Amino acid sequence: MAAPLGAVVSKVHMLSTSDHASVVSLNLFVALLCACIVIGHLLEENRWMNESITALLIGLCTGVVILLTTGMKSSHLLVFSEDLFFIYLLPPIIFNAGFQVKKKRFFQNFITIMLFGAIGTLISCAIITLGVSQIFKKLDVGSLDIGDYLAIGAIFAATDSVCTLQILNQDETPLLYSLVFGEGVVNDATSVVLFNAIQSFDISNINHRIALQFVGSFSYLFISSTMLGVLAGLLSAYIIKKLYFGRHSTDREVALMMLMAYLSYMLAELFYLSGILTVFFCGIVMSHYTWHNVTESSRVTTKHAFATLSFVAEIFIFVYVGMDALDIEKWRFVSDSPGTSVAVSSVFLVLVLAGRAAFVFPLSFISNLMKKTQNEKISFREQVIIWWAGLMRGAVSMALAYNKFTSSGHTHLRGNALMITSTITVVLFSTMVFGLMTKPLIRLLLPHQKQATSSVSSDQMSSSIFYGPRSPKSATLPLLGPPQVSDGELDNLHVIQSRGLRALLTTPVHTVHYYWRWFDDSFMRPVFGGRGFVPFAPGSPTDRSLHGGAR
Repeated sequence: MAAPLGAVVSKVHMLSTSDHASVVSLNLFVALLCACIVIGHLLEENRWMNESITALLIGLCTGVVILLTTGMKSSHLLVFSEDLFFIYLLPPIIFNAGFQVKKKRFFQNFITIMLFGAIGTLISCAIITLGVSQIFKKLDVGSLDIGDYLAIGAIFAATDSVCTLQILNQDETPLLYSLVFGEGVVNDATSVVLFNAIQSFDISNINHRIALQFVGSFSYLFISSTMLGVLAGLLSAYIIKKLYFGRHSTDREVALMMLMAYLSYMLAELFYLSGILTVFFCGIVMSHYTWHNVTESSRVTTKHAFATLSFVAEIFIFVYVGMDALDIEKWRFVSDSPGTSVAVSSVFLVLVLAGRAAFVFPLSFISNLMKKTQNEKISFREQVIIWWAGLMRGAVSMALAYNKFTSSGHTHLRGNALMITSTITVVLFSTMVFGLMTKPLIRLLLPHQKQATSSVSSDQMSSSIFYGPRSPKSATLPLLGPPQVSDGELDNLHVIQSRGLRALLTTPVHTVHYYWRWFDDSFMRPVFGGRGFVPFAPGSPTDRSLHGGAR
């Protein structure tokens, strides 16, 4: 009897010790996040450094300390988990991007953004895949098949334009900012959809039928994920408009918006769709309809709550990436062949540079052909900045690499370890080296930009490619807000109403905008609410002083 009792006590003691270690690790990690926020605030005036680079450096320094204190056994406080990233950290980041984005600019440049973000990502993935499939056969990198090469292409096609977005001023360079931001979000979504499509197909014996199935699967994932996000956003708007929770509790409004957004992401994952696309478009629809149906206090609360959750998740990711860069377990596998590791990392960097250039300049040329005015066209200097903005690799590349080449954050194959360590090297090098060179490059190419960018408050800046503009004004813009046009252009808009197909062919952007506004005002807003909607319930959340009451 004593023996079993002693075993139970010993087991309980082991569990309590393990729990205590976890609590200590979490405390240290939270302290690191606080340090990142404080140091980031102190460096706000000098935008050579940004939150991402600061978090990476703090993670690296912490990893060194942990390595020394554990006798070179480990460099991180927490074990990386793809579920932690994709289920808990990524949703608030992507949702906030859709919720805070300036929708007018985004949809005015929608065709160009889709060219860069979708078509460009596919071109970059193809070039990286072809490059590694040819070069890696000459290097000793382990046994990789065509599926691995395609996955590598998708991994390194995912961009992170954090440094460029922090320096660009959306008021001084609205076209450039809109293109860099929009492309970054669509690029990440396309990369993840492409990666999932590759994972779901056996392409070791590829033929025309499998290729067509792959294209069909990719298109299905893209369209279905988008529609699910739109439907989730509309459902939240309809429920809040009909029930009007603000009569009793604003907390219920805020909670319902958060949970509906998260539910849309989890539903996408449940049905094997792209949660990134779903939650991004859910955020756009919520900001256009749902946000205007809640009380004023709920508007302020949701806006800052979503931005805060996104900010903390971003810092969390980069701190961990910095610590995991020194994970001794992975580096042991490649320690016997450092030359191969350097060669693989160099190949990745060169292919990233080439793959980016292969689509930015040709697609910019095509985009300029569709623009009528010189102000709408992308200049060569702006094309260089767009090319540079997509050279950084970040959290999405890391997460996809871990998903493909590790199991629960660990790897036991030399080839897989080589891919992980090379990905870490590319992320660190591109973020820190390219990131630090971003500000002087933009000042060189865009000398008209004034020092005002450094005086803009952090609330008006983007701390990541995932962040949209944070000013309160951005969340009140309509989904396709009216462009700022002159009197002559207003006359053209009236002509559009009577020219039908001819107008659509000559001025497609204005025509689509006009018909969308007509459809939105006539059918969508009476059902789902939105800006200008006045509920019948007393104590309407709509700001009558701004919107003039009922329409």
